[in-house]
Amino acid sequence: MDSLQFTTAPVMFDVIIAGCGPTGAMLAAELRLHNVRVLVLEQETEPVSFVRIVGLHIRSIELMAMRGLLERIAERARRRPAGGFFAAINKPVPEGLDSAHAYLLGIPQPVIVHLLEEHAIELGAQVRRGCAVAGFEQDDQGVTIELADGEKLRSRYLVGCDGARSSVRKLLGVGFPGEPSRTETLMGEMKVVAPPEEIAAKVAQISQTHRPFWLRPFGEGVYSVVVPAAGVTDRSEPPTLEDFKQQLHSIAGTDFGVHSPRWLSRFGDATRLAEHYRVQRVLLAGDAAHIHPPLGGQGLNLGVQDAFNLGWKLAAQIHGWAPETLLDTYQTERRPVAEDVLDNTRAQMQLSSPEPGPQAVRRLLTELMDFNEVNRLLIEKITAINIRYDFGAGPDLLGRRLRDIDVKHGHLYDLLHRGRGLLLDRTERLSVGGWSDRVDYLADPTAALDFPCVLLRPDGHVAWIGNDQQDLDDHLARWFGNPTN
Repeated sequence: MDSLQFTTAPVMFDVIIAGCGPTGAMLAAELRLHNVRVLVLEQETEPVSFVRIVGLHIRSIELMAMRGLLERIAERARRRPAGGFFAAINKPVPEGLDSAHAYLLGIPQPVIVHLLEEHAIELGAQVRRGCAVAGFEQDDQGVTIELADGEKLRSRYLVGCDGARSSVRKLLGVGFPGEPSRTETLMGEMKVVAPPEEIAAKVAQISQTHRPFWLRPFGEGVYSVVVPAAGVTDRSEPPTLEDFKQQLHSIAGTDFGVHSPRWLSRFGDATRLAEHYRVQRVLLAGDAAHIHPPLGGQGLNLGVQDAFNLGWKLAAQIHGWAPETLLDTYQTERRPVAEDVLDNTRAQMQLSSPEPGPQAVRRLLTELMDFNEVNRLLIEKITAINIRYDFGAGPDLLGRRLRDIDVKHGHLYDLLHRGRGLLLDRTERLSVGGWSDRVDYLADPTAALDFPCVLLRPDGHVAWIGNDQQDLDDHLARWFGNPTN
């Protein structure tokens, strides 16, 4: 970056986002809800074409409902039970999951990326493809960004959502400590000739000693195939169908007649976390900030949830009403969440080891998960509905997200489509006063809520619980800045 020559140019955008994957597209949409001028730069010239199936977990489904996107996404997705995710231990959906959306949505990755990008563009975001960030320089007023073709752009903030090999993170000089990949696994989707009964029997037998290993049906003869990658070709090259056949035959004694792959990839167990999520006017989100093995399917969800946490805070900073430390809460809230995800994927990888010690622990945990409380704790961890941000002393609900409860004329999440805060007042006595340009108000004594009033942030987390106007005003100022009158 030092070799590039920068000159201060007029500010063209409020925020430039590097990367138009799910995290970048979702962040762009969140910023546009607040009329922030957004440009998304995507290095690839065309959208991804491989048909990898990804899963939206409960918390991400809730967030899509909050923005009015759930129906659009559900039309293109397959609904699945929210159970059996932790270390692929086959247990039923636990009882008592605190959500109106207690299921998983399986959806092709190109589809979810397209839908989120489409949503951002509909809201007014600009997306430019074939643009790679080659360098940047920041000052007190903004960031000057140089693209690979020499073009210079100027923005008030830059956010790196450009994946595990993030150029923004590297140029920023932020450390990415953790563990390198020690084992690799092949993953893909392909058609399978063998009868389903034969496949199920073999998988049940082999998975006792080789993990991760599975063939899971998607329908119409297509299976998700995961098999250890020991002994395959050069790791720097994409895997081939022959690699899958070789590994399947080596481990199971048959390749099950796999053919016609939709996509093929390999993943390792590298686990890393950025030392900082923000350096002045440059921020990181999604895989640019954290990577981990895909066990439990948490990666995409973690990134999308980063975007929901960051969007309204960055918009508040740009519009000048953010309290002094609001933008800093992005790191203080989201980095510990990523640490927890890294830890639970580390644990899942250990439980996938064929060694006697990890297998003994796996058998013990399998027994413990017969207790509903244990099963529920692990699923809530995987699906991110157990997150509680530290907002200080108060009821357990404080700092947690509020489920999609019934309110008059509909559901709570229908009131959050605009990305604003919300005061839900069962007493009908309180007011948002001078914060009405940032916070909506609903007086509803019939709301399915155990408390008199709650203040929700734009990401749906409970920022205050009580019934006193002065206490409410103090918390409105804490999260939404000074009143306008």
